[in-house]
Amino acid sequence: MSRRTPLPPPPPPAEIRTWPDREAMLADRAGVLRGLTGQLLGVPRLLLFLLQLAGLQLGWGLVGAGLAGFDRLDPLSAVLLGVCVALGLAVLVPLGLLAGFGVRRDLRIRRLLAQWSALDLDPARDSRLGAPGRSLAWFVVSFLLAAFGLWVSFAAPAAARPGSWTYGEVAYFMGVGVLCWVAGLTGVAKAVAHYRWAARLTSVVPAAVAPGEARG
Repeated sequence: MSRRTPLPPPPPPAEIRTWPDREAMLADRAGVLRGLTGQLLGVPRLLLFLLQLAGLQLGWGLVGAGLAGFDRLDPLSAVLLGVCVALGLAVLVPLGLLAGFGVRRDLRIRRLLAQWSALDLDPARDSRLGAPGRSLAWFVVSFLLAAFGLWVSFAAPAAARPGSWTYGEVAYFMGVGVLCWVAGLTGVAKAVAHYRWAARLTSVVPAAVAPGEARG
């Protein structure tokens, strides 16, 4: 697997900037913002997000297989339960850490987007940073995941009946729902936050231009 593209540094302080002119600075600014937007909302990032969720569900499924046999323990079942739980945790823990690192990286990207966009206004290039197609894809996929997870989280315990469902089975389905719900909320928050950032970036242009036009 190839390494992730390293993140650019924040813009240099005003006293040590070496751009020859404003146009050179705007070109670098546009390139950085475009690259950061691609890393935040790109299709590979969405596929990785879904693969991580699938891996977490696989790990939880192994744990759930052990939980399902909890009520009918015998020596062989106890061994199988332990093996399933150990394998499930071996999948869940590293993938959970990777998901946490991904959220942390997204926060760094959003901070860099704010820092680089604050250098200047460039309405011609900034209008393309909203990435509406990618933002919509993230929002729709994440919203469906969150809605499905919320439904499963409530439907599983509501459908459980004594003698037909074990506590382990209820816990498993609730875990499936919670994983989908949390992942979906994370994706929705990312898409909405980027849309709001891009909207604020372009909405300040009329306010910045209007006084100059009025004086002209």
